[in-house]
Amino acid sequence: MNLISKILPLENVLLDAESSSKKRVFERVGLLFENGQSIARSQVFDSLFAREKLGSTGLGQSIAIPHGRIKNLRNAVGAFVKTNNLIPFDSPDGLPVNLIFVLLVPERATDLHLQLLGELAQMFSDATFRTHLQASNDVAEIHKMLTEWQG
Repeated sequence: MNLISKILPLENVLLDAESSSKKRVFERVGLLFENGQSIARSQVFDSLFAREKLGSTGLGQSIAIPHGRIKNLRNAVGAFVKTNNLIPFDSPDGLPVNLIFVLLVPERATDLHLQLLGELAQMFSDATFRTHLQASNDVAEIHKMLTEWQG
C-alpha cells in the first residue's frame, strides 16, 4: 500500500472530456472536492491558482501535480484527472499535460505533504507507468494503478 491509496477515493478519479484549460480543470476538481469532501470549490480554486502563481506545477511528460493548502482541512486529499484535451501548463518541457494529480493539504502541512509529492513525482517519472495511465480509460483500473503502485 502506498501513501496515495490513503488520500485518493475512487470517486476522485475523473475522466474529463470537456476541460481545455487549467482554469476549467481547477473548477471541475473544486466541484468534485465540494461534493465529496465538503471543501468549498472557491477555496480549492483559489488555493490551486495561488500556488500556480509561484511557479508551474507541470512536471513535463504530460504530467502536472497542482497542489494547495486548505484552511481547516484535517487530512490531505487527492484527485486524479485525465483529460481528453491537452492543456497548457507551462511545464519545463514546454508540452501540454493531460494527466493531473491534484493534492490538497492542511494549511499547516507536515512532512506528509512532502512525502506525498515525492511519491507522486517518483510514480510519474516511471515511463511504463505513464504509458499504462495514458492507455486506460477505465476509472477503476486507473484508481488501482495509482493506489497499488510500488516504487
